[in-house]
Amino acid sequence: MDAIHYKVTDERGCAVTRAIYNVLAIDKDGRKDLLGMYISKNEGANFWLNVLTDLQNRGVHDILIACVDGLKGFPDAIQSVFPDTIVQLCIVHQIRNSIKYVGSKHQKEFLKDLKRVYGAVNKDAAETELLNLDEKWGEKYPIVIKSWQDNWEKLTEYFQFTSDIRRMIYTTNTVEGYHRQIRKVTKNKGVFPNDTALEKLVYLAYRNIRKKWTMPLANWGTIAQQLAIKFGDRFKLL
Repeated sequence: MDAIHYKVTDERGCAVTRAIYNVLAIDKDGRKDLLGMYISKNEGANFWLNVLTDLQNRGVHDILIACVDGLKGFPDAIQSVFPDTIVQLCIVHQIRNSIKYVGSKHQKEFLKDLKRVYGAVNKDAAETELLNLDEKWGEKYPIVIKSWQDNWEKLTEYFQFTSDIRRMIYTTNTVEGYHRQIRKVTKNKGVFPNDTALEKLVYLAYRNIRKKWTMPLANWGTIAQQLAIKFGDRFKLL
């Protein structure tokens, strides 16, 4: 789940920002589909709550795993509607946000040490590496380390899964890839004349992109069995 932003002319003739909220899902057969596309004035957890409530009202009964960025309140919004959903914060977003506050001369070394944290074999090993990271860099970059510590539980949900599933859920790259395809169509539009024009063009772009979503994800047969074992009655294969 992620949002993409555009400029639209409002009723006063001013250019304002609009956020299009996209919920890109993998269904039981391993195929991608867009569950919903919503437009709002800005991105926030309150609007995401409306999105999730609408999805539930439209017939979405369960979400096994949700991968999202670090928007404050987003995981709580998801679990208030789908309380059993495992929420994984995007590791790539967390890395990007962290490195912005690390001095340029330290970035390469810091990233190397940080990779030992999120690339660990399991959560226990990752916690040990986070302690090492804190010991080495905590005095110089306390806010960065604290961000990992504060978000630790939601950043490390993927460790409970196999490597195949980890690759699917540790980042929001899937929906960001969809956004890149949308931007190829909309990139020549500086400011849209109104919300309707924006919605129409994005929807037409989605229809063309969706034509390519005909095959299940690679290795889906194995992944589906692993999910069935993990989630039991919530994910029945046969």
